[in-house]
Amino acid sequence: MRKLLLLFLVIVTGFLFAGRLFYLQILDTSFAQLSESNAVKTSYDYPQRGYIFDRNDKLLVQNQPSYDVMVIPREIKNLDTIEFCRVLKITKEQLEDKLAKAKHYSPRLPSVVIPQLTKEEYSSLSETMYKYNGFYIQKRSLRDYQVEHSANVLGYIREVDQNIINRNSDYAMGEIIGMTGIESQYEDILRGQKGVKYIQKDRFNKDIGSYKDGIFDTLPQRGKDITLTIDKELQAYAEKLFTNKRGGIVAIEPKTGEILSLVTAPNYKPELLVGRERSANFNKLYYDSIALPLFDRGLKGEYPPGSPFKTLTALIALQENVVSTSETIACRGGYYYGTRGRKLGCHAHKSPLDMEGGIAKSCNAYFCTVYRRVIEKYDTPQEGIDNWRNHLMSFGLGQFMGYDLPEGRRGKIPSSKTYNAMYPNNNWYATATISNAIGQGEVLLTPMQMANFTAAIANRGWYIKPHMIKHIQDSDTIPSKYTTVNKTTIDPKHFDPVVEGMHQVYLNGTATFLQVPGIDICGKTGTAENFKRIDGVTRQLTDHSVFIAFAPKDDPKIAIAVFVENGYWGARWAGRMASLMIEKYIKGEVTLKAMEDYVINGSLEEEYAKPYSGEPFNINQ
Repeated sequence: MRKLLLLFLVIVTGFLFAGRLFYLQILDTSFAQLSESNAVKTSYDYPQRGYIFDRNDKLLVQNQPSYDVMVIPREIKNLDTIEFCRVLKITKEQLEDKLAKAKHYSPRLPSVVIPQLTKEEYSSLSETMYKYNGFYIQKRSLRDYQVEHSANVLGYIREVDQNIINRNSDYAMGEIIGMTGIESQYEDILRGQKGVKYIQKDRFNKDIGSYKDGIFDTLPQRGKDITLTIDKELQAYAEKLFTNKRGGIVAIEPKTGEILSLVTAPNYKPELLVGRERSANFNKLYYDSIALPLFDRGLKGEYPPGSPFKTLTALIALQENVVSTSETIACRGGYYYGTRGRKLGCHAHKSPLDMEGGIAKSCNAYFCTVYRRVIEKYDTPQEGIDNWRNHLMSFGLGQFMGYDLPEGRRGKIPSSKTYNAMYPNNNWYATATISNAIGQGEVLLTPMQMANFTAAIANRGWYIKPHMIKHIQDSDTIPSKYTTVNKTTIDPKHFDPVVEGMHQVYLNGTATFLQVPGIDICGKTGTAENFKRIDGVTRQLTDHSVFIAFAPKDDPKIAIAVFVENGYWGARWAGRMASLMIEKYIKGEVTLKAMEDYVINGSLEEEYAKPYSGEPFNINQ
């Protein structure tokens, strides 16, 4: 009996020891606080970010090595501040400020003192770092841009600050995060996962090897590569066309919603926001309040769309059955309305015109007439305007588009609430909103929205939300919203006459000199009035140049919207750019060399240098 009792005690004791050992080595999660331990140092191994490619697998962004000087404040001993500052090429005040911030963050965790050393700086500094206790050099990777364009699309990365860390505990001081563009939108995919090493230290604070033989150490996992929908060559060409001009281009593949080109001008070289000079360069860009290079005009610029909007006015009129395609409407130099004989002017053209002719010649009288019928079809103008608005919302207007870029604005499609607020006692009629008919008035769109409704017309009534992502490494799918068909409220049968009218714009309308040999293009010119509040007075400035188009007519491969600020009229700048972009994308080359030279060498800088033009304008006249 005693022998059995002794054996039992031995077995139980063995199980207790084994269980405790298993707990300490496997189940114990106290390693999460090891970085706060005096006996263990935490070392991070940062992963490389994923590469970024264009739709044709051409490299846009890769990585380059970089080196950061790190500090663990509690380990600093006998620091010769003057000598160390000379080595780092910073002032004593700068060093003290950085050390104070590092200590405030954590005296035990590493913080960055000098980020992003060059290879030369690293080589000279690494030989002397052993002399400075508490400091070490950590290798990481920075972005290496293979293009000088697309900064607005790609975005930039920077070191996290305390505010970011407070919002997201996955980041620690010294780590990098995507701040704008694709770098921000797909941060979780591009970032990868950092590796961690726990180093055991003795009572003299010397490294003595991995903690618990490295059982808690992890290896870094490289970020995944992504393929974008944009065309590298088309993107470069679009930015070239915008030399010395301001505005935006958005080109979409109608059948897929894939964004082929997204350009804002002026832009900047992506490499400016990489390395030690990033902060200084960013400040220069940020405080440029004239050219606004950080403002993405393609996504955030809200402009009156002008005459391209007439295509939507026509579609709504057909859907509401207030006009037939064969009915002709007379134009006497403009549209007259109101008891005082007010006039919304029009340029000279033959009269009367049917719908196709109205689009081809861009007749204001035609579209004001049918717009007014749409609104006055209902018992009250409030009902009419809200019904009109609902049709436009189905094209993605007046709302966030849902694309995969972090920036953007809604634009504006006015509702009955808009006009009820503008006119006392809700006393207003269709004529008070007549400028909406021709894309003026209270209507505002972004170039992205204009390209999207153009794609919907090209598809005869449907669109897929515009997007940038084409493929993610090790994944066979993209979010379903980028494959889902969105239908407009307009019956497909109504699109053919509007498409033909846009085709006639090129054949015998306002864009006849913009034809591209061998390509049937459907387009619409636009001249958008430009009002700006200056010194408390609303002034009318030089008109914007606007153009939308898609091609080929019967098998659309590209839909495009071009907006050139202060560009006078639609065909002068925006129309030329659209035709060149279409030929470049479909043919892979440009044969319209004279047109190309005109656009690339032309400049609007003198126009932008004017403080303002035009006389004070009463917006209610």
